[in-house]
Amino acid sequence: MIVRKFLVIAFVFLFAPVSLGQDLNYGEGEFTASFTIDAAHTTDGINYSVAATGEAGDYGRVYLSYEFTDKLGMGTMGEFTGYAWTQNGEVIERATLQGVYRKNGAVFDMYSLDVVTNGLINIVSGQVDFVAKTMTFKVSPLQ
Repeated sequence: MIVRKFLVIAFVFLFAPVSLGQDLNYGEGEFTASFTIDAAHTTDGINYSVAATGEAGDYGRVYLSYEFTDKLGMGTMGEFTGYAWTQNGEVIERATLQGVYRKNGAVFDMYSLDVVTNGLINIVSGQVDFVAKTMTFKVSPLQ
């Protein structure tokens, strides 16, 4: 009887999170976005602002700005918010950018969920190399 209870409890704790979890799906429409860092600065040595421009799939030329913060004081990881916009002909699209970053050797890994005025939520992952002044991301509409 005690063994059966233990097995049931163990089963629930081991498999319930997996069965109730949701995967983030990159799905169709995935593209690579490559940017050049145009400017970066800090006013306090802790928080950093970055501006970049580049090409992002069907969006064409995109302009980005980020504010990197470290609200938990961890030093090697933190969070960011940002804004992006692009214009293709008469169509202007804008996006808010929000996510987390982690230092990975000489580069920073970024993970973001971005809301776009075209009605999409884009899932984004990539790397920033401040020495090379590059930002490269894998982007896909969230399915």
